[in-house]
Amino acid sequence: MTKLNRMVAAAVALAVTLVASTANAGAVLDRVLAAKTLKVAVGADWPPMSFLNDKHELDGFDVDVAKGIGERLGVKVQFVTPGWDIITAGNWQGRWDLAMGQMTPTKKRAETFSFPAVYIYASAVAAVHKDSKATKISDLDGKVVGVAANTTTESYANHILTPDWLDATPVKYQFNPGKVKTYESSNMAFDDLRLGDGARLDAVLAGDSQVRTAIRSGYPIKQLGGSLFSAPAVLATVHGDKEFDGKLATALKSMREDGTLSKLSNKWYGADRTIAE
Repeated sequence: MTKLNRMVAAAVALAVTLVASTANAGAVLDRVLAAKTLKVAVGADWPPMSFLNDKHELDGFDVDVAKGIGERLGVKVQFVTPGWDIITAGNWQGRWDLAMGQMTPTKKRAETFSFPAVYIYASAVAAVHKDSKATKISDLDGKVVGVAANTTTESYANHILTPDWLDATPVKYQFNPGKVKTYESSNMAFDDLRLGDGARLDAVLAGDSQVRTAIRSGYPIKQLGGSLFSAPAVLATVHGDKEFDGKLATALKSMREDGTLSKLSNKWYGADRTIAE
């Protein structure tokens, strides 16, 4: 191939790449608007974020927020319930457009995901059985601790949490667990903790709202100490459609400005957790 031919071929290849890039710009938003449907991944067992209510319908704070976003985009919302490990793997392949679940926007996750907006702030705490003799966090030294897999609480328990989100402060590890057991969800860990102090677990690390919900639901557990760490929680999308991300951010901004987001937080958490403390 002559030098001229190589230059022509390179130019053609570049043109094809640019056309393909342009064609993909806004692809997710185009799909959502064309189908008039926003597909949102949530959990079926993550109260009060998202869970199946007595009518076997998805309910919760994240569900209500997603519906509010859908209303502002002028589309209906369709929920899917993959596991958290599947959501965080990032290989969505168009099966859903947006993930809820109050994901912490770490730098590692930013390699796979875009974070259009922060919609709530969460604190992680430790829970023990009501019969536990532990009175302070350090009493969990050497104990068996349960966590949901692929979460910041798992990283905290293993002393590998890097607080690299916006306005993060250094994390202090308040105890050294003897063993860390992972579960598909925090509720599954609570189910083991409820069996008795030390029967399968000595403690569970989870979001403070999840612990409070479990207690209200009759689990024989109690919170031990205060917050282990706090972090913002975000909407999550896979990289590639900035136009879609912008629409999500605008919708959430509208919910924040008209008071909807605060009302939903008070409804589900009894406090406005949509503003950083």
